[in-house]
Amino acid sequence: MSALAQEEQLQQQLPIEFADEKESIKITGFWMFLVTDVLIFASLFSTYAVMHSSLAMGPSPTQLFKMGPVMLETLLLLTSSFTIGLSIYNMRKGNLKAMWWLLLLTIVLGAGFVSSEINDFISFAHLGATWHTSAFLSAFDILVGTHGGHVTFGIFWAVTLLFQLRKRGITPQTARKVYTFSLYWHFLDIVWIFIYTYVYLSGKIV
Repeated sequence: MSALAQEEQLQQQLPIEFADEKESIKITGFWMFLVTDVLIFASLFSTYAVMHSSLAMGPSPTQLFKMGPVMLETLLLLTSSFTIGLSIYNMRKGNLKAMWWLLLLTIVLGAGFVSSEINDFISFAHLGATWHTSAFLSAFDILVGTHGGHVTFGIFWAVTLLFQLRKRGITPQTARKVYTFSLYWHFLDIVWIFIYTYVYLSGKIV
């Protein structure tokens, strides 16, 4: 078998998002972007670790956090991670319709997460617990708000992908875009697990 034939056979075996070398390189570049985002969130978690006990006569985490809405947000975001995984699975099977609807469901779940989180922030503000109140709330609002901002950006990104898939279908380029979005979305789920565990659960226990 010639080298060219072997290369063609290898490309046929690869998932569609890796079949084109240029698109595959872009995926590698996106991993580098995620590394920078890891550093951003690491600094925010570090700040929260230092500031979480600086209450300045404001409410404590135990007084402020309500686990019901947080559990709902966790369920919505983790379910959306499952649906985007199914969307990628159907993409690799060439099932555009299922892929499209699962991506749309991911958007709806993400929007539900953001809506619940905004409602939490509004309820905190009504109690007088804003980022001006204490160092704890400043660190909390910036950490959780940055994550929420990332999720909001991801929702708009996914909406643009829906239109591209409608227009172009599944191609190496659109597959790469949806795959990089899935990496971004899974990353946000992982960050949320840390927020849920370190910020909310420990805040209720301490």
